[in-house]
Amino acid sequence: MRITDQPTEDRDTARVRRSRLSPERERELYEAVVELLGEVGYDGLTMDAVAARTRSSKATLYRQWKGKPQLVATALRHTKPVLLQGVDTGSLRGDLREIVRCAETAHERDAALMRGLAHASHENPDLHQALRELLIFPEIDALHALLRRAVDRGEVAPDRPALNYVVHMMCGAFITRALVEDKQPDQTYLLEYIDAVILPALGAA
Repeated sequence: MRITDQPTEDRDTARVRRSRLSPERERELYEAVVELLGEVGYDGLTMDAVAARTRSSKATLYRQWKGKPQLVATALRHTKPVLLQGVDTGSLRGDLREIVRCAETAHERDAALMRGLAHASHENPDLHQALRELLIFPEIDALHALLRRAVDRGEVAPDRPALNYVVHMMCGAFITRALVEDKQPDQTYLLEYIDAVILPALGAA
């Protein structure tokens, strides 16, 4: 996907059915789902358990969310500490550093949970697809919007080839350090990575 691509207009409607629940009730339900995931894992999570924990009917759950994969992915998105859509510091470097700060908060909260889901997604194609559509793609869209703002401000040339690979570089920053150095990507490492790798690649150092 190229950063000049605009998000598909009907993507949101394709991701999840419009809920008739109040925002407060939705939030309560999403938090309960994440809490259950932490307790029993994805395979142990059932719609019956969610219904009992949230005092909902299974019919309501299936009406609002197609099934367990969609409910889990939506719950994870709506309980994230910070969404990338909210990141706009006025500069590319500031935005990328803010992403690192947000990621550290999220990492402390649910690192083990996400590792379990990553394993489960390999065994459950429906979960894999739901996570991509409901959790990952919206963040990619937000990152592309962030990069377009940097282009509009004149921080990055619009034809810079590296623009199409920032998502890959960001993912690599979080994944490869543990494989190469057997260390976790802490905030110091990630901030240095931004200045040494991402910004120079974009011609914005």
